[in-house]
Amino acid sequence: MAEVSNELIFEILKAMQADIRLLKDGQSEIKQELIAVRGTMVSMQQDINNIYGILARHDERLDRIERRLELRELAEKPQAPYEPQ
Repeated sequence: MAEVSNELIFEILKAMQADIRLLKDGQSEIKQELIAVRGTMVSMQQDINNIYGILARHDERLDRIERRLELRELAEKPQAPYEPQ
């Protein structure tokens, strides 16, 4: 069986430390990307809320237009259908 020396253990620990550092760096990059994705999601949600607000205003406007048209139809006298001779 091969002897295990302190130098061998030290070299293995240095390699493990380097690997752990790479993992931490990768984890940091993933966190930054996740933060960017969250920011994009928040801005998309705000855009959707703005679209809903615009849609609600258009719906209200359409309701007002429809009410005005109904009032106008009630105010006009009925017309006879056009019959060409």
